[in-house]
Amino acid sequence: MPDIVAETERLVLRTVDDDDAELHNRLLNTPAMMARLGGVMEMHEIEARHAKVMALYAREGFGFLFMIEKATGEMVGYCGIKRVDSPHASNQGDHEMGWLVREDRWRRGYAEEAVRAIIDWAFGPVEAPHLVALTSEANIGSWKLMQKLGMERRKDLDFDDPAYPPEDRTTILYSLTRAQWQEHIA
Repeated sequence: MPDIVAETERLVLRTVDDDDAELHNRLLNTPAMMARLGGVMEMHEIEARHAKVMALYAREGFGFLFMIEKATGEMVGYCGIKRVDSPHASNQGDHEMGWLVREDRWRRGYAEEAVRAIIDWAFGPVEAPHLVALTSEANIGSWKLMQKLGMERRKDLDFDDPAYPPEDRTTILYSLTRAQWQEHIA
């Protein structure tokens, strides 16, 4: 049974469960949604990702969560916290947040609503000293949300990841400290 980690006005954020891979595959693994994330995944890759997320949550008390729409009970995306684990990143081990909202729920503010709850979780019970978010320069919607949340661009932490196509190869980072977050929401 999944744990409910947070609730927002319109969303319940819950842990990933053993039976969620097919749901993830059907609702989130589309060409448009995965365009900036390395492309559509095979089912075994989703299952491996879920196993990793569940292990991280069991070990450290945080991970990625499914976003469940209260009005419909449907899964509309995922968001959460993991450790930076790219072999190309100079800040491995930092608390990294991320999000993905399914196509038919784009431009409704779900990502911002969920990520605000994730930031509160990170600086609350998780006790993260700071957060980072990674994206490509081509993912304009993602880094614009980072800016809206008060995150600071950190060019000193950018890196190239040859696993991605040329337009997404340069990974850019934004960071947020607890003090910046408190100032931003004040």
